[in-house]
Amino acid sequence: MKHIRNFCIIAHIDHGKSTLADRLLEYTHTIGERDMMNQVLDDMDLEREKGITIKSHAIQIDYKYKGVEYTLNLIDTPGHVDFSYEVSRALAACEGALLLVDASQGIQAQTISNLYLAIENDLEIIPVVNKIDMDGAMIPEVKDQMIDLIGCKEEEILLASGKSGIGIEEILAAIIERIPPPKGTEEAPLQALIFDSVFNSFRGIIIYYKILNGVIKKGDKVQFVSTGTEYIADEVGVLKLKMTPKNEVKCGDVGYIITGIKTAKDVKVGDTLTLANNPGEMIQGFVEVKPMVFAGIFPVNTDEFEELRDCMEKLQLNDASLIFELETSQALGFGFRCGFLGLLHMEIIQERLEREFNQTVITTVPNVSFNAYTTKGDKIIVNNPAEMPDATKIDRIEEPFIKAQIITLPDYIGNIMTLCLGKRGILINQSYLTPTRVELSFEMPLTEIVFDFYDKLKSQTRGYASFDYSPIGMREADIVKMDILLNAEKVDALSALIHRSRATDFGRKLCEKLKELLPRQQFLIVIQAAIGAKIIARENISAMRKDVTAKCYGGDISRKRKLLEKQKEGKKRMRQIGNVEIPQEAFLAVLKLD
Repeated sequence: MKHIRNFCIIAHIDHGKSTLADRLLEYTHTIGERDMMNQVLDDMDLEREKGITIKSHAIQIDYKYKGVEYTLNLIDTPGHVDFSYEVSRALAACEGALLLVDASQGIQAQTISNLYLAIENDLEIIPVVNKIDMDGAMIPEVKDQMIDLIGCKEEEILLASGKSGIGIEEILAAIIERIPPPKGTEEAPLQALIFDSVFNSFRGIIIYYKILNGVIKKGDKVQFVSTGTEYIADEVGVLKLKMTPKNEVKCGDVGYIITGIKTAKDVKVGDTLTLANNPGEMIQGFVEVKPMVFAGIFPVNTDEFEELRDCMEKLQLNDASLIFELETSQALGFGFRCGFLGLLHMEIIQERLEREFNQTVITTVPNVSFNAYTTKGDKIIVNNPAEMPDATKIDRIEEPFIKAQIITLPDYIGNIMTLCLGKRGILINQSYLTPTRVELSFEMPLTEIVFDFYDKLKSQTRGYASFDYSPIGMREADIVKMDILLNAEKVDALSALIHRSRATDFGRKLCEKLKELLPRQQFLIVIQAAIGAKIIARENISAMRKDVTAKCYGGDISRKRKLLEKQKEGKKRMRQIGNVEIPQEAFLAVLKLD
């Protein structure tokens, strides 16, 4: 065991984690030249295109240092806020972390939050300044920032460049010398921490774990502690670029197990794997992943509903944090109510449905879940506007709050303050990390962030702000349900739960937007926004009318009047039976309201 090192790379988005991982694999000849490509561990097309890591990956590196063979297990982690639980489990499976900071950008918000996660897990931290060969590299300044943040000595900071391969040897030496080997004993009952799972259509679900105590052998009967289900280990082994089967995986190692599980719900990230005949304790820190943002996903053609259901089930095998249940809507027919970890997660699911399964879907307005307390004292969890109880029966409503950390240049403090206070934020703290970097902490309602907060933050600060958030619980709020009526008919897919102070403004804008988007009909269309029975905004789309008097030239006025009266009657009847088609753009317009 003393020759094993488990480590991961943590950094803000785009600071070069995957590129550095490529160089480590290349330098240690883990991957042959023929298999080498950029972002070799990111195997989804989406990951390559967006340049982000969505799933954690693990790979084993063999490296000879001072004549001794060492086994290094690299666990690559996602960088985005939405996947922070997955990052925390990957960190729990390591003993050390490379903290990567981009020399041209300095320390950003997620660098700090990932660092705190690593410190909570008692990891040995190796500071690395990356991209030192770039033109805008500010090496001394970034070194000073890191010394302030971690409290390390200047000589402990390594300089590297993932692109050109500078400093890779020093990093490998530091991993072996500074990171402690895993603790634990082979004699103790088996305890393995599950940090990821992937779905393979031939083998079922493949589970990645790190063994803290004990040994796992091929053919053992294993048990998942949180669900209590038992399976036989058909195959165990370690993770090279491809999976390499072994007869046993020992304490301290990172490996995989195939048991032929077909349901994603049985496997939970953060759960403990143990032997059925000699069970070990549950490893601390296991949390059920909770979705933060909810949205409805509906097929464009209602006939394709069954096909969409199959696709959602397949997608859930690959991504266990996606939660969905059946939902029906008057306007859109049958579909699903889905829970996502955040907005990026929602966007990725939507993209994957379109790419991997060729599904064109309509997504309704994303919203968060509220707690509504009735006058009788019952608590109702409201995930979509249709579940909201009648206003007369509600005692109070609570909405989720988050703590937002924003790091930026001092020039943009005013813009950020205006933006956050306009979104009902409360300023908690403002501190200067260095003379040119400010950290602002806000407490804000999650509802306000769901729409367009991130885009606005980037445009207000010209891209110089980094943002990170963590949930802090529920607080009471004055939330109302706003309905959109077309000719006095409610359109349930456009209903929204919104704070009372914002409702009138939002309703007016939405009505104006719908007036532009809805096609004109032969009859008058009235668009109204209402809270309960009170109408707060109204727009009219006037009817297209045919010139029925064109055939009358001269003659008595009563002839014209007779034709106009006849037309008026027809319009009246038409309005009663005519229905308004809502185009797809109307649902998307709600997302893009300024």
